[in-house]
Amino acid sequence: MHATDAATTAQPSATEVIRQVEQWRAERIKRLTAPDGWLSLVGLEWLHAGANTVGAAAGNDIVLRVGPPHLGTVTLAADGRLHFMAAPDSGATIDGKPATDAVLVDDMHAGDAGPTTVHFGSASFLAIDRDGRKGLRVKDPQAATRTHFLGIDYFPIDPSWRIVADWVPFHPAHTLEIGTAIGTIDKVEVPGKAVFHRGGHTFELLPYQEEPGGELFFVIADRTSGKETYGAARFLYAALPAGGLDKPGAVVLDFNRAYNPPCAFTPFATCPLAPPENRLDIAVTAGEKKYAGGHH
Repeated sequence: MHATDAATTAQPSATEVIRQVEQWRAERIKRLTAPDGWLSLVGLEWLHAGANTVGAAAGNDIVLRVGPPHLGTVTLAADGRLHFMAAPDSGATIDGKPATDAVLVDDMHAGDAGPTTVHFGSASFLAIDRDGRKGLRVKDPQAATRTHFLGIDYFPIDPSWRIVADWVPFHPAHTLEIGTAIGTIDKVEVPGKAVFHRGGHTFELLPYQEEPGGELFFVIADRTSGKETYGAARFLYAALPAGGLDKPGAVVLDFNRAYNPPCAFTPFATCPLAPPENRLDIAVTAGEKKYAGGHH
């Protein structure tokens, strides 16, 4: 969850910029390394229509890396609904309560209540929906990616990369197509563009909002991508302009907070890729570098 306060465009002192970025980094590491954070992912398993047996034994339709030999069966109905039936003596709980079966609500249809979570031992799974494709996201706090986390390398904090950009609203909003790591295409609504200047050149970035009223979310790449930084993209959030999205204003882009997507740490994520419109012809030497323990 990210704050949605309007942008504070006054440039703080260099010392204050460094303090704020260091605090942000500490919070970022705390989220990333949480027991249910991205480093805990141990599986992304896609479901086929009908019954899908799930468990650690080799004969299951979905073979888990952790858990009992036979956990249960997930059934994908023709209308997209999901149902889980626990195997006898599996030890599974559903949303923290002992249960033998339940409807599984996926992450795209769960609302504020969140998706149904099935726990088994130290691990758990929840259902995800990606462009109508249903799958199970499996997490385990004991995942090697979490227990052997190597930390994050950064460019030195540079206050000059905290840039106050011009906010140019779109009337009406534009549609942007963003590819993902699993080969799907997401169409997102872009309310405007952030325009900034660096080294005598002008650059533009297109954001979207992951949820109504949420911060501006930028999926970006630059000349460091695939070299010093993760090749597919880095992410950057920015507070909303003080005057709202429908009026010209200002947006603070602090590239010291550009960070790696989950796909930089685990092969079991479904990250967006930087669209051509957000591939900057400049080396953004700020923010997170490539992860030393990256799988690709």
